[in-house]
Amino acid sequence: MSLGKQIKKYRKQRGIAQDKLAHLAGIAFSTLAKIEAGSAKQPTFDTIEKIANALGISIDELAGRKTKR
Repeated sequence: MSLGKQIKKYRKQRGIAQDKLAHLAGIAFSTLAKIEAGSAKQPTFDTIEKIANALGISIDELAGRKTKR
């Protein structure tokens, strides 16, 4: 699953709107919308980290990797 689809999946699971997640992550709404739609260039590690933190998950989870707990 693409990064954008992963972000959208976790965002919807948590009931967070795109604009709210963008605000929580400290990124532009248009940036998040483009990432989710798959029309943006690959986001920077910093952006991915901000989104994962705002969603309360690890970067591995956001990337779709299974983590051992």
